[in-house]
Amino acid sequence: MKKFLVLLVLFALPIIAYMFFASGQNNFAKLPVLTPEVNDVSKFESLDGEPISFEDKISIVAFFGKDLDNLKGNTFNLDQKILEKYYEFKDFQFVVVLPQEAREEAKKFKEEFSGISETEKWEFIFGTSAQVEEVFESFNTPHQLNNTYTPYVFIVDKDLNLRGRDEDEDFGKVYGYDSRSVAELSDKMNDDVKVILAEYRLALKKNNAERKNN
Repeated sequence: MKKFLVLLVLFALPIIAYMFFASGQNNFAKLPVLTPEVNDVSKFESLDGEPISFEDKISIVAFFGKDLDNLKGNTFNLDQKILEKYYEFKDFQFVVVLPQEAREEAKKFKEEFSGISETEKWEFIFGTSAQVEEVFESFNTPHQLNNTYTPYVFIVDKDLNLRGRDEDEDFGKVYGYDSRSVAELSDKMNDDVKVILAEYRLALKKNNAERKNN
């Protein structure tokens, strides 16, 4: 009987381990690069006048158009399901790319949300509508901007690469995440942000270990 149990465990454990890792494959691999070298936003103006760049940051990027009053639900979903979990990471930022005419709305919007969120960590940046379109087009996604607005939000890494999923069971390739969908943010996007943060943490540990050994 004992021999039977031992054999069962020896055969069963590899199968169980395989099923576990296969079911959560995105948790144990690098998040795929879908579009390399997207346009940076360093020439855009920010609310506080400080320069903002995608470089050397993990950025959640939104294009929320001119009428921010209609986007409170989207932003609240994003803040509650994604942003508030990762504000502590100094290399993590939330960047909202907007046309110049949305500046006053954005300022008011940020002030209104300051009581329920860490809005000081949100970066609103402004350019012409053409500049906003140009940045969005560089992402090379199947999504469209409607008057500088899309509900989809994106993950851009420190090297200005658009990250996402290339073999998602529901959508195939996932370039962006629908900020209107709590389920999509909670499941797919949250999982993917964890993956890319873990990727950079592991790379940092490896670099530190190599320095100590040299």
